Amino acid sequence: MQTLTAPELAVWLADENRPKPLLLDVREPWEFQTCHIEGAVPMPMNTVPARMQELDEDAAIVCICHHGARSMSVAAFLERNGFPNVINLTGGVHAWAQQVDGSMPTY
Repeated sequence: MQTLTAPELAVWLADENRPKPLLLDVREPWEFQTCHIEGAVPMPMNTVPARMQELDEDAAIVCICHHGARSMSVAAFLERNGFPNVINLTGGVHAWAQQVDGSMPTY
């Protein structure tokens, strides 16, 4: 499984010449409402098996959660189900708030 740090993701998102990944936020709705990376798509972890047909198998998918554990599980699940370009955001939105966007609320 590929991994990405928050600063590496920020560089990718800022690169106008690189196709943007799908930011798949697998946290619970209240967590997403508290804070999220701009452009992220909410899909709580427990809904992924029933909703994975909504995802583009050919797209780069960055899985995001609070600290990186739930998203790692979802990324592994997607890989096992035929998604070849899945990446886990190490440290999750907490790392994003600490290393990229200091104005993001934390919890």
